[in-house]
Amino acid sequence: MLEEKKLGEFLVEEGYITPHQLEEALKEQKVTGEKLGEVLVRNGWISQEELNHMIATKLGISEFSLANYIIPQEIIKLVPQDVALRYKVIPVFKVGNTLTVAMADPTNVFIIDELTRITGCSIEPVLADEMEIRKAQDQYYGGRTIYEVISSIDKEKLKESAKLEEEAPIVKLVNILIADAVKRNASDIHIEPEEKLVEVRFRIDGILNRYASLPKYLQSAVISRVKIMAGLDIAERRLPQDGRIIMKIGNREIDFRVSTCPTIHGENVVLRILDRSSMVLGLENLGFPPRELNIFKDLISQPYGIILVTGPTGSGKTTTLYSALQRINREDINIMTVEDPVEYQFPHIRQVQINPKAGLTFASALRSFLRQDPDVIMVGEIRDLETAEIAVQAALTGHLVLSTLHTNDAPTAFTRLIDMGVEPFLVSSSLLGVLAQRLIRKVCAKCKEEYTPSLELLKSLRIENRVSSSLKFVRGKGCKICNNSGYKGRTGIYELLKSTPEIQELVLKKASADEIREVARSQGMRTLREAAIDKLLQGITTPEEVMRVTQTI
Repeated sequence: MLEEKKLGEFLVEEGYITPHQLEEALKEQKVTGEKLGEVLVRNGWISQEELNHMIATKLGISEFSLANYIIPQEIIKLVPQDVALRYKVIPVFKVGNTLTVAMADPTNVFIIDELTRITGCSIEPVLADEMEIRKAQDQYYGGRTIYEVISSIDKEKLKESAKLEEEAPIVKLVNILIADAVKRNASDIHIEPEEKLVEVRFRIDGILNRYASLPKYLQSAVISRVKIMAGLDIAERRLPQDGRIIMKIGNREIDFRVSTCPTIHGENVVLRILDRSSMVLGLENLGFPPRELNIFKDLISQPYGIILVTGPTGSGKTTTLYSALQRINREDINIMTVEDPVEYQFPHIRQVQINPKAGLTFASALRSFLRQDPDVIMVGEIRDLETAEIAVQAALTGHLVLSTLHTNDAPTAFTRLIDMGVEPFLVSSSLLGVLAQRLIRKVCAKCKEEYTPSLELLKSLRIENRVSSSLKFVRGKGCKICNNSGYKGRTGIYELLKSTPEIQELVLKKASADEIREVARSQGMRTLREAAIDKLLQGITTPEEVMRVTQTI
């Protein structure tokens, strides 16, 4: 660290302490043998945060807060526990061959050299609070799996604790749970109380998978820990609550949307994981067939009108809209978005996150956008008549509007807007097209195998007349890479309905979705089932996925 005398002089110069306090601290230090900074903090003349900030500033070293930061186990393993404890360090993340290490004394060249030798990495030291380092060491060293942590918890000691949720084993358990979910590319974490235990499940590639069963006595502590992290009221267990956690895991910043709901066995908690770094953007990367890709590109290049993307929650609608914005984003146009939440940030695009408590809704934001001279507007979702009417008004006054709607297929979007209360002539004249989509699981590339489908299977898919008897399908045997599921990753399937004069005429007449679908198919629209079968015949997915994700139409 800095020489004690210089440290004291710097603190006096910066106005943190008085010359008299420095003199007293130096006298006390000679008696106790403590570091000068420790004496100053103990006497309350300076806070630990102020001391760390001053030292980091003077030495040109970055400060690092370990609070709200999750360190992956593969990073922890790089520095042995005895070394971390001896030198008061903890590794936090690795980029390339550079390992960033939080240290109580980041100027100690001997420790840095020793860490370089042990890890084989180039060491980037950062200054962290010593107490935070000790707390992190307690959390991460010892049990490395969730069951090892559970077995290390003293049930009786936990009962005696006044603040269960702040006990190191509980903090460690929740951190491991969250880190494992992110590592497995889960989109949601479900913490589900049962009568005699607590089930934890991860949604991976759209399917819920059991992760662990926690003892019932951990329920209150684990749920309270998540609620504290999300800024929720831990005393309120009778009403649903919503919150947010922003954490760093490795060198990735992850956003978690937290929702609690009281059930007969306790509070059910769901964490939606929003990992900006894992979002794959670019229309060409989403799984569009060439015909649909070209039509969709043509639609988003139009100067005005509405384009809707439909599908259930988790079907990739936001990713499609973001990819469209990325494609049309130029310096000469003004793009504005209103979202819930903002999942990905773009340069040169004005993005607004709704805040219903403050009165900022999709409708109110959209209304204000019309006074901001936009060319393109993206509305996260059309949920009500007010939002729908303003979107139509924007489209008819020279703006391109992109939005989402919850319908099962493309033709139903026309009738849904009319059912909401939008006049048919307005729907007919403003809607350029509708893209319905789903995400379908891909067969794991590491363990896939070919097989010959039975005639019964081909008949159930209604493709027995389209294929030869030598046709091969693929399926995954199950391996470590895909968690023995046989699937790894997902791709999009799309049903694109472009509004033509014939379709507009049907909308004006309030025709049914079935009538609109029939005309659209005669004009070349391919249904979601047909799009899924194309993926099947290309060896991308399985018959089971086709039937799970799509309806027979």
